[in-house]
Amino acid sequence: MTEIVAVRFHSGGKEYYFDPRGLTVKPGNEVIIETSKGPEFGVCAKGNTMVEDEQVIQPLRPVLRLATDKDRTALAHNKEREKEAMRICQEKIAEHKLDMDLVRCECSFDGNKLLFFFISEGRVDFRALVRDLAAALHARIELRQIGVRDESKLLGGLGICGRPFCCNAFLDQFQPVSIKMAKTQGLSLNPAKISGACGRLMCCLNYEQSAYEDAVKRLPKNDSFVETPDGVGSITAVDYLRETVKVRLEEAPEAPMSYQADEINVVRSGKGRRPEDYVAPPREELEKLRKVTPPPARPESREGDSALFSPSAEEKRAPRQQGGRPRQEEQEAPTGQEKGKSTNRNHRRKHRGGGKGKREKG
Repeated sequence: MTEIVAVRFHSGGKEYYFDPRGLTVKPGNEVIIETSKGPEFGVCAKGNTMVEDEQVIQPLRPVLRLATDKDRTALAHNKEREKEAMRICQEKIAEHKLDMDLVRCECSFDGNKLLFFFISEGRVDFRALVRDLAAALHARIELRQIGVRDESKLLGGLGICGRPFCCNAFLDQFQPVSIKMAKTQGLSLNPAKISGACGRLMCCLNYEQSAYEDAVKRLPKNDSFVETPDGVGSITAVDYLRETVKVRLEEAPEAPMSYQADEINVVRSGKGRRPEDYVAPPREELEKLRKVTPPPARPESREGDSALFSPSAEEKRAPRQQGGRPRQEEQEAPTGQEKGKSTNRNHRRKHRGGGKGKREKG
């Protein structure tokens, strides 16, 4: 086992292993490490970890120190120098009339080297450009041609899903993606829908490919002749995510039925025709293929819940009518205040009634 520290030089970049040399480094710490090009500034992606010796390419280069304020000031100065170098390089490209698009400039931590990334459709003779840049910037100049996928990885952005580019966020290296993956997953073959901002097939097609390949092996093929709980027919569509199939029955071909994959029995795979010597089993045998979904289990009652929903002792003793109300004779007697209100109301009615009678009599 070997103790290592994983360091990234850029966001979403590849992780490189270094020897901590007794230092305790935590994820997110800024460190200065030794590389083949000299000291460089990086960010720890994985702290002190023991890995197998086979995963390490010896000799491991060391972590020199944790970054200090002076190192961060030097890094900020290099960033400003990169912007100035980009402007000068674009002017020189326009002077030499070269067919190349400048993507990014990187300055080494010690400031002795400038690395320019560019994209171009063909080969470019930039020897004169390198001489002019070296004279103007007083540093070693290196130009590197990259592809459109590498351009998206360096620049970053938002994909059609609304999230940052996977290549810029977390992918260490690109995986091969083919149009066959889109066919297997049943996606639209329209290039505008399955291509990323770089113009190539989206990297996320590779994420679920293994699950679709497993489903293709387990589920029946399209146009297979099958037996279902409702009769025999041919498969018209397969849903790999829900693991369901649509079957056009011979008895009712106008309305395809949907079944779970384990509710059908394949008679002929992928042919679509009924075998000549095939005799369909009776309906009772086919009904056995249907999967009955058990009813959902009722939640277990707790002691506190039973007190909330169980009727009280008075409610149990009180007889109920059909409408759910207590009988008239079982209603509670009015309180003293309510009794006084009802007496006053009756007195006023009687008084108004007596006065009316006297007026009629007179």
